[in-house]
Amino acid sequence: MKVINSYELPQEFFSFKDTQYFPIVREILYEVKTKGDIAIKHYTNEFDKVKLDSFVVTEEEIKSSYSEINKELIPSIKKSIENIEKFSVKQLESFKDFEYEISPGVITGQRVIPIERIGVYIPGGRFPLVSTVLMCVVPAKVANVNEIAIFSPPTFNGKIHPAILVACDLVGVKEIYKIGGVQAIGAMAYGTESIKKVDKIVGPGNKFVALAKKEVYGITGIDFIAGPTEVLIIADECANPKFIASDLIAQAEHDPDAQPILITTNKDLAERVIEEIETQLDTIPTKEIAEKSIKNNGLIIIAKDYDEVIYISNKKAPEHLEIDVKNISYFVSKLRNYGSLFIGSFSAESLGDYSSGINHTLPTNFAARYTGGLSVKDFIKIQTTLYCKKENFNEIADIAITLAETEGLFGHSNSLKVRKNYIQ
Repeated sequence: MKVINSYELPQEFFSFKDTQYFPIVREILYEVKTKGDIAIKHYTNEFDKVKLDSFVVTEEEIKSSYSEINKELIPSIKKSIENIEKFSVKQLESFKDFEYEISPGVITGQRVIPIERIGVYIPGGRFPLVSTVLMCVVPAKVANVNEIAIFSPPTFNGKIHPAILVACDLVGVKEIYKIGGVQAIGAMAYGTESIKKVDKIVGPGNKFVALAKKEVYGITGIDFIAGPTEVLIIADECANPKFIASDLIAQAEHDPDAQPILITTNKDLAERVIEEIETQLDTIPTKEIAEKSIKNNGLIIIAKDYDEVIYISNKKAPEHLEIDVKNISYFVSKLRNYGSLFIGSFSAESLGDYSSGINHTLPTNFAARYTGGLSVKDFIKIQTTLYCKKENFNEIADIAITLAETEGLFGHSNSLKVRKNYIQ
């Protein structure tokens, strides 16, 4: 774990990381768009080494998946669903239909309408991301999305991992496809002979999936482009170095490209955290991945004071931000840019990943400067309405006529003048 002083931070630490472009992404999308199911079967065979007669997961496959998992998983999934649902319901309460008479006889309004059809991408790489099923589907259901389709690669013995299928069943999704990678994004965006296109795609994926989502944005909606995961921990002398080390390792084990960072003003804490990392790495099966991430991307920054800590954090805009300090309220009031904030010694980021109810699909690569994580809001449309009474038309029309003619849009002003003449 590299330790540097804040004044030694290179400029690239605060620079957006461009995604490497792979021409094959656009090629696969074009093939799926033009050839449909044939292209999907071809690329599934090429990349996943699986020959598919049908993409659809059957009811029998879902039922049999229960016999292939640890039964202790089921109550954990159910409790996590319950907490995510509670939080999502509370979120939805902040989005309401309303009507407001903005001036006499001019009634504006807002309607909150669910998106009709959602596609959820669940990665099938190193780990079965059961929690991602819950994080993406439960808010959509709370938002009353009518159709939810899940896509996940058949990388578990030619099938979707049974834990993912059980999670799908427990959240009540029956439309599941054994398709992953770029071809899955193409199927969602364009539709095929056997797959209905979606209105929006959500869910994380590798760099190829991320590029594919970027390519199809506009044809369909997307949540955001997620890159390698990040955690930034702010800690002082009051923090427990065992906790800090464990949270840095937890994020590092996701991916060799993950970015675990600690900022502190206390050099002694930095040294103790490094010692703890070395000790704890030997206790986890994912040591090889975590060790690479920590070696390549891990960083401990020694700042001169709290204000500099806050400045660095806000400029970095991390996906996950933990604060474990004595003066918590001071930091909370000044921190602005983060995907999700974890406050205090026992608010481990891992709780946010699984069981606390908040969503773990979060913005990376500085996107937290302008957006938060996945939420009920991603599954609804805020649409406006206007009703203008005849007797109140002229007052508001005159304003619009002046503005339209200033812009040179005389067709706009004419549409209003026609009505004015009719009223007179």
